[in-house]
Amino acid sequence: MFKRILIANRGEIAVRVIRACRDLGIEAVAVFSEADRAALHVREADYAVAVGPAPAAQSYLNTDRILDAAKRTGAEAIHPGYGFFSENAGFARAVEAAGIVFIGPPPSAIEKMGDKVEARKLMAAAGVPVVPGSPGTLETEEQVRAVAKKIGLPIMLKAAAGGGGKGMRLVEQDKDLAAAVRTVASEAKSSFGDGRFYVEKFVNRPRHIEIQVFADKAGNTVHLFERECSIQRRHQKVVEESPSPFITPAMRSAMGEVAVKAARAVNYVGAGTIEFLADAERNFYFLEMNTRIQVEHPVTEMVTGIDLVKTQIEVAAGLPLPFSQSDLRQHGWALECRIYAEDSAAGFVPAPGRIDSMTFPDGPGVRVDAGVYAGAEVSVFYDPMIAKLATWGRDRAEALARMRRALGEFRIAGELSTNLDFHQWITAHPRFIAGDFDTNFIAQEYRPQTDAKTDDPVRVSAIIAAAFAAQRAGNHTAGGAPLAAPATDTFSPWKMVGRSRILGR
Repeated sequence: MFKRILIANRGEIAVRVIRACRDLGIEAVAVFSEADRAALHVREADYAVAVGPAPAAQSYLNTDRILDAAKRTGAEAIHPGYGFFSENAGFARAVEAAGIVFIGPPPSAIEKMGDKVEARKLMAAAGVPVVPGSPGTLETEEQVRAVAKKIGLPIMLKAAAGGGGKGMRLVEQDKDLAAAVRTVASEAKSSFGDGRFYVEKFVNRPRHIEIQVFADKAGNTVHLFERECSIQRRHQKVVEESPSPFITPAMRSAMGEVAVKAARAVNYVGAGTIEFLADAERNFYFLEMNTRIQVEHPVTEMVTGIDLVKTQIEVAAGLPLPFSQSDLRQHGWALECRIYAEDSAAGFVPAPGRIDSMTFPDGPGVRVDAGVYAGAEVSVFYDPMIAKLATWGRDRAEALARMRRALGEFRIAGELSTNLDFHQWITAHPRFIAGDFDTNFIAQEYRPQTDAKTDDPVRVSAIIAAAFAAQRAGNHTAGGAPLAAPATDTFSPWKMVGRSRILGR
């Protein structure tokens, strides 16, 4: 087993990996940009190394600085988390060339699944069902029109190197096709440095369902069932759950078998996710493979009892999977809400800032994965995620009731906005409660006025608490009499002491 691992990431996923390392008795090395010097992952790690200025390209995406940090600290392996370098075959190769273990799949698997068009071809050849579409990449409007004429409208235009909901456009009418082609080509070039795109038939009332897969170096490959990820805004997931309220036991078994077949087709190793679109008739089609741990992995952990990040590390160290397919079961139900610093009513625009005070929900079946603390800053430079709130119940009704309760207990005050109200709207919506939704749910149902905050009791409580705190800080009561200052304040950010030894400047 490794003695020391470097986490080439930040935020809640870096904290999550640090915790897995600690469970295994492994020392964790954090890296940080200038903007993250006081970040939670830096405080929690055993060692921390500065890797550059705030822009990710100069820090978290700087291969030389990440590798130098690993060498200086004696890290034997690098965990990329998700985002940043997690699906970068070039980085994985550079890590291996430096004599360090990359905690992830082989670079060849990352490459094969990273190009969406080539992945479609590979999956079709392996017998995995794919959505009808263009046989390869396209470059012109005329080529798109030819494919559209063959498979019919509506169609989806997608960047070949895309991900995260970027470089995608739905075309429902012929008059919108030319503008969509220009937009997708431009977004693909600016976001991924690759202007190629392809076409897929738009699936009717699509459900976004993914299967978690895991494989070890001996070729043992299993699936850990499904996650329903259909609640999305701008093609980005905001609520996930497992099991899916949509699929049947027969469909679950078929999707699992197909996902394992897909992973074996690229000689996969480690944790990965096969993503599918399913139509209203429960036909399912390969969408893409994410060759990394997923943001929504907690819901799978909660229903299977498997620590996916710990297992990633064990597999990377050469250990066999500690379970077989017959050992795996789904127990109960889990939901996850992604808590962002964003203004939902203004079109989900980021609204980062300082967190003055924060209280996480607690109680039976509640889990919070966070990368922030009271006094921390949600930076303008990175994804504005604050935390992931997950709940478990014996069935969907109990998990959902706990989610609504936990959302109501969440307290965040400061110079930022959050989407807590938005999640309360989702989880109270009759269609969501009934499991009657698809990827168009938010576009169809959400209106900003349903997210009104004028009478929010949480905000009222926060204002009262802030006024009281200010009063205490002045050591006076409303009548002017002095107040005795408390001897200690356990929860004061000024009392928090980090664990890590920071190396470098």
